[in-house]
Amino acid sequence: MKHFLLLTLTLLTAVAATAQQVIVVKKNDGRSLLEAVAEANKQNADPHAKRLYILIPDGFYDLGETVLTRITGHNIALIGQSMEGTVIQNKPDVKKEGISKTAIFQNRGTGNYFQDLTLKNALDYYAAGAAGRAVTLQDKGDRTICNRVRLLSYQDTYYSDNDQSQFYFQDSEIHGTVDFICGDGDVWFERCRIVTEKRSLKPGGRDVIAAPKTSKTPWGYIFNRCTVENIESNFEYARGWNATPHCIWLHTTLLTPEKLTPTRFDYRGMNTVRNDFKEYATVDGQGRDITPATNVVTFTMQKKRKEGDKEIVTESSYTAETIMSAGDAARYAVENVFPDWRPDRRLKKIEGKARKLMKRLQ
Repeated sequence: MKHFLLLTLTLLTAVAATAQQVIVVKKNDGRSLLEAVAEANKQNADPHAKRLYILIPDGFYDLGETVLTRITGHNIALIGQSMEGTVIQNKPDVKKEGISKTAIFQNRGTGNYFQDLTLKNALDYYAAGAAGRAVTLQDKGDRTICNRVRLLSYQDTYYSDNDQSQFYFQDSEIHGTVDFICGDGDVWFERCRIVTEKRSLKPGGRDVIAAPKTSKTPWGYIFNRCTVENIESNFEYARGWNATPHCIWLHTTLLTPEKLTPTRFDYRGMNTVRNDFKEYATVDGQGRDITPATNVVTFTMQKKRKEGDKEIVTESSYTAETIMSAGDAARYAVENVFPDWRPDRRLKKIEGKARKLMKRLQ
């Protein structure tokens, strides 16, 4: 703790000329990381607080069974030394799995930023039985940016948990099996690597990348120039979680296009059949256009209810074309989706400052 405070005070003094707040985490010390987050929450409780940087050297930060570490402050930047070298892990008890119970971080602030680090939820997914919901980042905040962030889990890896939110990912990597990118809001994924893991220890199985319920914001999930890497199981782009979700795939590279199921999107709705699921300009690993000329999908759903001794089954369906026209695809641009935020520009400024601060640790 003394070493942690000394580093913090030293660096605070070094950057006093720029009035920049900085906290340095002790290498390989999970407790130091948690203390840094707690201190940042206090210092940046005001939504208008100046940006505070938490610098995390390459190392392994084991949080044990600790879950739902809250980031309640605003304009906090968690900066690792490298995406693969700075690893923050928790390992919840498999008996306590759940989408709202297991996250490493639960963000509740506005304008927070993650860069050059890995969040790994090590819940024993294959021993979890019917469900192994293990979240890395549960984001209840707004206008979060993830830049070169790797999220490792299997089910519900990333949870955008704010139905009025705006979030942005760039050059990041997200792994999983079932609904591993799920939730609400307008979320833009730029040049991200999406990795579908093995559904079970047995061969085969079927993965679903996204489970959006993105109906209270105008754009929903947008995957732009992302690459899908498939480990083994067949996969689908998305399935509807609730309401009328949006999920758009633009200029996607499929490294194993033969593993994408014929309907491309899961036609079996969870709680809804209506959706805005679209795809445009998909290519294979050699850059060849493999977009179907048309892909009409009939989405279906059954709901069962009891009336006395009888079981009543209600069926519903919705048929839609999932291949987008060039004209419709042109609407999807960062400046249209986030006209008064522009996270792509904000990212560059924060990245530049973080680079200078990290050099002082070397």
